[in-house]
Amino acid sequence: MSEVLSQAEIEALLSSLSGDTETKAPEAPVRTTPAASAPAPAPRSTRATSTAYEVYDFRRPDKFSKDQLRTLQMLHETFARLSGSGLSGFLRSPVNIDLISLEQVPYEEYLRSINSSVFTIMSIPPLNGQAVLEVEFAIVFTMIDKLLGGPGRGIDRTVLTDIELPLVKQMIERMFVALKSAWEGVVIVNPGIETVETSAQFVQIAPPTDIVISMLFEIRIGETRGAMSLCIPYMVLKPITTKLSAQKWFASGPRKQKPEFRRSLVGHIHAAPVECAVNLGKTRIHIRDFLRLRTGDVLRLDQQSKRDILLYVAKSPKFEGRPALNGKKLVFTVTGPYVEN
Repeated sequence: MSEVLSQAEIEALLSSLSGDTETKAPEAPVRTTPAASAPAPAPRSTRATSTAYEVYDFRRPDKFSKDQLRTLQMLHETFARLSGSGLSGFLRSPVNIDLISLEQVPYEEYLRSINSSVFTIMSIPPLNGQAVLEVEFAIVFTMIDKLLGGPGRGIDRTVLTDIELPLVKQMIERMFVALKSAWEGVVIVNPGIETVETSAQFVQIAPPTDIVISMLFEIRIGETRGAMSLCIPYMVLKPITTKLSAQKWFASGPRKQKPEFRRSLVGHIHAAPVECAVNLGKTRIHIRDFLRLRTGDVLRLDQQSKRDILLYVAKSPKFEGRPALNGKKLVFTVTGPYVEN
């Protein structure tokens, strides 16, 4: 037969248990044996908390080293500067482009970070594969307005007309010239436009989980600011990853001093046209006499007939000589180089 405890007995039992706990609790720190005072457990916990480790995300593996990323950053800072200079001359308005960030991310993450933009799918021979140059619509329409002589007003629109599309391609090709110049220290590339899209769903240059290099730029045209990005898959850059170390990049700098480059440069200069002009002399006349000039009138110049006159090349004096006749043509005979007194 089970015995049922009364309320007073239950309270007495609980108080006795709590009393035992309170009397036993102080006994632990009173121990003074060498084993208890040894600090062995503390160092183990200290070493455990100070162990160096690095978080690694297997969904986003690092394909490029820090040295290679620095080289890519320097290359595309040069690309940004050259693109700004090229577009400034093309649009006849100051254009500033700055590299904001460079990182390696999965391709699907790059696409999620983009809103409405103009996507230029490009090839980069001799590298295999494709890359993407993305520019926001606000900047695109501002550049189009500048190119057509306007003040640079943006348009709230997300499509390109048949007239606007060739203009956009011309501006992109100016950027490709800058990209080729910036990459000369690593590899000679010849970027070309494959197609131009206005929706990210049609831009499939890599599998969603593949790693790409995403470079974010800021474009400033007057008061208008916008974003531009360049996306290059890792598989496109893989054949030249060994050339992306800063040491090899700088070591390839003197490449332009090679004899074949000098011959090419001389050949281009020889074929360049220059403007030449001969100054036969000067005189001063009144405006009323100038307005009365007719065919056959003679003006007395300050140049003596027996003295050499100057030949100007691109508005700079270069040679001395005398005028002469070759049949019925007036020619200039060079007598020597111009020597400044």
